[in-house]
Amino acid sequence: MNEHTGDNRESSFAPLSISDADFLRLTRFVQSQYGIDLSKKRHLITARMSASLQRAGYSSFTSFIDHLLREKDPAEVQMLLDKLTTNYTFFMRETEHFDFFNKVILPDLVGKRRQQKMLSIWSAGCASGEEPYNLSMYIKDYLGPEANKWDTRILATDISNDALGKAKAGRYLLPDTVPETWKRRYFTKAGENDEYQVTPTIRNNVIFRQFNLMDPIQFRLKFDVIFCRNVMIYFDQETKNALVNRFCGATDPGGYLLIGHSEALGQNPGYRYLAPAIFQKTAPTRI
Repeated sequence: MNEHTGDNRESSFAPLSISDADFLRLTRFVQSQYGIDLSKKRHLITARMSASLQRAGYSSFTSFIDHLLREKDPAEVQMLLDKLTTNYTFFMRETEHFDFFNKVILPDLVGKRRQQKMLSIWSAGCASGEEPYNLSMYIKDYLGPEANKWDTRILATDISNDALGKAKAGRYLLPDTVPETWKRRYFTKAGENDEYQVTPTIRNNVIFRQFNLMDPIQFRLKFDVIFCRNVMIYFDQETKNALVNRFCGATDPGGYLLIGHSEALGQNPGYRYLAPAIFQKTAPTRI
């Protein structure tokens, strides 16, 4: 989920106030439809939404929320989500996860899937795309010359169209944590602002889709690995539990779930703990 404070164009609009009743209506709508808890984000809502509402012709939050709840206009819903979700991520975030993926998960999966030569991986809540691209680099390195014989395409989803647009563009300012060998192998210099473009080999290994994690998970294949890191911090416990249950149903027995280090899985008998924020789906008991 990218924290931003707006630009100078937004400073020309005076902040709109939001009444207690309108704040409750809006936060209930967002939580019921998208699982995001904004009950303590009143200032964030007014700061991020005021200019956009006034540009769209609304003079108050009341008139906007009335229209939103009545019409549920897809463009206005998307504007709301793009403004209020925080798509903050970066390459090599929580490196312990990538180390475990490279040293434990990949050897396990490649051994299991050597005949089919296919891996099924989902980056759920991919934000601006660094995570699925990162995973693709590890996979390409691990498989080496065999990589072009495997289908390792990663499904990467997010609720924000803005975030997905940045992800598909694949242009980044790279942190020092990105190895120099990767900069040379998987990026090309883009422009004069120290930006780098992800190479086609890596970009073509990721399929970006918009997806609401509150919806039923009905993809064609069960997943070998689901990464959903630093997404559930925006959900209440009931929403988290329901999502983890859906993840469990969408994971192949023996598959893996990785969540953020600041998140807790809660009680779910379908997964066993492996390492901090890393879990494995238990195989069904044979009688």
